[in-house]
Amino acid sequence: MFAPFFLQYEPMTGLRGKVALVTGASSGIGLEVAKQLVASGVGVGLFARSQARLARLAAELGNSLALPGDVTRYEDLERAVQQLEAHFGGLDFLINNAGIGIFKPVHELTPEEWQQVLQTNLTGPFYATKAAVPAMQRRGGGYIINIGSLAGKNAFANGAAYNASKFGLLGFSEAAMLDLRYYGIRVSSILPGSVDTPFAGNSTGAAWKIQPQDIAQAVLYLLQSDPRIIPSQLDLRPSQPPKK
Repeated sequence: MFAPFFLQYEPMTGLRGKVALVTGASSGIGLEVAKQLVASGVGVGLFARSQARLARLAAELGNSLALPGDVTRYEDLERAVQQLEAHFGGLDFLINNAGIGIFKPVHELTPEEWQQVLQTNLTGPFYATKAAVPAMQRRGGGYIINIGSLAGKNAFANGAAYNASKFGLLGFSEAAMLDLRYYGIRVSSILPGSVDTPFAGNSTGAAWKIQPQDIAQAVLYLLQSDPRIIPSQLDLRPSQPPKK
C-alpha cells in the first residue's frame, strides 16, 4: 500500500538536541509522538495527570522527564516549562495533544460536562502556549503543534461540546500563528479523521483507521519543514474508509 513519504518512519536526526513538551503523553497519540521524538534525539517532557504511569514511561523511553499535571491548571503548565528548562536547558517544541470527548445531545449536556470539554480541549492549549512562548523566545524561536480534529471543521450529532472545542482550537491556532510568527515561533494544526485509539471507545483495531504513529510522523514532518514556511493546517484522512 502506498504511504506518503512523510509517513514512512525513520528517526529524524535533524531534531537531535531539541526539547519538546507533549501534553496528554501517557497514552494514544501523545505517547506515540513522545516515542518518536525521543527516537529522533529530542528531549521530551511527558505531561499528563498520571504520575506513576509517567514515571514508568520516562524510565522506559529515556531522554525524557515525567511532568505530572493538569492542562486545565495554568500553574501546572508553568511549572512544567520551568522544570523542562532546568533539566534540558530550554524548550523548542510544544505539542498540544491532551483532549477529552463527551458525546450526547446538546440538551442533555450538563454545564459541568460542557466546561470540562472546553477547559481541556481549548483552554488547555491556550494555557500551554502562554506558558511555553517565553521559553521559546529565550531560544530564539520554536514550534507549536495543536492536535485538533476534522471535527473542528465538520459538525456531527451529539458533538456539540467536542465540535465547539475543536472549531475553537482551529481558530486559536490560526490567530496564534499570526501573533507569533514574527518571534520565530511557528504554529500549525494537525486535523486527523478517525484514529484507532481508546479515545471515546474508538479503538476497534480497524485497519482502515488512522494510527497514532501516522500522526506522530506528521508531527515530525512539520518540525522538519523549512522555517521559512508555516504549514498552518494539515488534514489527515483515512485513505480507504468503509464505503457508505
